[in-house]
Amino acid sequence: MASSQPMASIDLGQVEELAAQLRVDSVRSSTSAGSGHPTSSMSAADLLAVLVGRHLRYDWDHPEADGNDHLIFSKGHASPLLYSVFKAVGVITDEELMTGYRRFGSRLEGHPTPVLPWVDVATGSLGQGLPDGVGVALAGKYLDRLPYRAWVLCGDSEMAEGSMWEALDKASYYDLSNLVALVDVNRLGQRGPTELGWNLEAYARRAEAFGARVLTIDGHDLAQIDQALATAADESAGRPTVILARTVKGRGYSEVADREGWHGKPLPEDMAARAVAELGGERHLLVRGPLPQGSIVSPVAAAEPVPSLPGYTCGERIPTRKAYGDALLTLGRINPRVVALDGEVSNSTHADEFANAYPGRYFEMFIAEQQMVAAAVGLSVRHYIPFASTFAAFLTRAHDFIRMAAISQANLRLVGSHAGVEIGADGPSQMALEDLAMMRAVHGSTVLYPSDATSTVALTLAMADTRGISYLRTTRGGYPVLYGPGESFPVGGSKVLRSSDADRVTLIGAGVTVHQCLAAADQLAADGIKTRVIDLYSVKPVDAATLAAAARATQGRLVVAEDHHPEGGLGSAVADALLAARVPQLRLSHLAVRKMPGSGTTAELLDAAGISARHIEAAAKELLAEQ
Repeated sequence: MASSQPMASIDLGQVEELAAQLRVDSVRSSTSAGSGHPTSSMSAADLLAVLVGRHLRYDWDHPEADGNDHLIFSKGHASPLLYSVFKAVGVITDEELMTGYRRFGSRLEGHPTPVLPWVDVATGSLGQGLPDGVGVALAGKYLDRLPYRAWVLCGDSEMAEGSMWEALDKASYYDLSNLVALVDVNRLGQRGPTELGWNLEAYARRAEAFGARVLTIDGHDLAQIDQALATAADESAGRPTVILARTVKGRGYSEVADREGWHGKPLPEDMAARAVAELGGERHLLVRGPLPQGSIVSPVAAAEPVPSLPGYTCGERIPTRKAYGDALLTLGRINPRVVALDGEVSNSTHADEFANAYPGRYFEMFIAEQQMVAAAVGLSVRHYIPFASTFAAFLTRAHDFIRMAAISQANLRLVGSHAGVEIGADGPSQMALEDLAMMRAVHGSTVLYPSDATSTVALTLAMADTRGISYLRTTRGGYPVLYGPGESFPVGGSKVLRSSDADRVTLIGAGVTVHQCLAAADQLAADGIKTRVIDLYSVKPVDAATLAAAARATQGRLVVAEDHHPEGGLGSAVADALLAARVPQLRLSHLAVRKMPGSGTTAELLDAAGISARHIEAAAKELLAEQ
């Protein structure tokens, strides 16, 4: 069956044909590629056929249109189904589907990414699409105030992920009636049956306990699906909807339907031919459902008059976390698209300054760091500028979400406070000592670690205009302001705080260790030793030119001190840059937190870790004593 023009409205008989086409094309594309997940796609084909043909309000020619609904495949491995939908609506060709899927250089990657303009977020790491959808729905309800919906196709296996329940919890807390989760309960996971199998009653009890409206249906009964989607579109219930659809994995082809051992396996060519025949042959329908309601433009509040930037007096002791709060408040006044999220520690991160001033642009995620990052990703889909903050140690819990945010091409600003042994008596469970390494490893990331309030404000403002994933590390304690209000702090730069033509050794710090380096330099100067001191506030990208110049000026003698484990942090950034610059005769002493810390005062812990001023001074003298 073929149609040369898209059908604007289709009945359930045509939906049945569309569902068969989606199954056939899922088989054909994955067999052609030699890999993929056809059976996981076949189970959800009826759900998608009804959704796309009758309920998804989307202008496929204008994916950027503000009024479009959002379709997120949380079960991203069902990409054959998604790409078959794209063929059915006419935005990709059958040729691209058959020759591009999973091929090198193709935009039809193994799991969906925003390389395709109809894809909002990258999925494939299970448990992330629904949390991302929460962010999109938050934007629609509270910021855009537009009637679009976020439809999220979920797999039953990923319902074992805690992040899915964090998402439902926050969706219920924020009354996100514009969020619909379609759960494809096909009973089979990768290695065999799922935890709950077809026990839809158990799923329903759990979802209802988290505040969702639950609809239970036969996921292959088109009339039931149609009615459930219509009910979900009625937002009068004031809460998110979860549609639990009992389905059969491999539905439509009897040789694999509800059979174990077929997850993630394309059908061999002979089986694929039999499957296509059993499904009634190839089809090339072009089908489009309803369009968004009118031509809608998101309302954006007017910016307030540009305020003066926070200013501090040199020598004044200000925690950089407090300066972050001041800067965020200023950004809120400057740009109405700036939004903030926090993980129930805003009175410590100082995000509460923004929350108090702009409660309509602040979203509390409580102790749910994965959902906090995912919500920020969803908000970035709608072109907001999210800043998400918590204790730096707790961001490690959300690392997979941060990694996937980079694949999603999200513009995300993360802020981690209370970093390193500097925090003092709270002990090692609260001390971020891995965060710099974690964030440096994220593709295209920017990692910043200011030493004083002035640089913190400048770098926070710079983050608002920085694309990709950026991370600001702040400290708990108050430290002297080093810079006047006129100083600039470009991303990728550094500050040389002490230098002379007679420098014999370079001391490099970031954040709290800058102050320790300055104290060590004072003591070395008292002993007649000239030293260069660098505030390496931009850890990634790093100022390789300044580092190389300092190394050459001080005969390759450098001491790097960091409040972080030795792997992957400041020392690694310096070493990588200098090795790439081929600096001759490099003699680098790397001071870092090498033993498990405990509780104590800041001074005790810095000294015990070997990163205090006296240890920096001793390391410099050891380098000078070497021949």
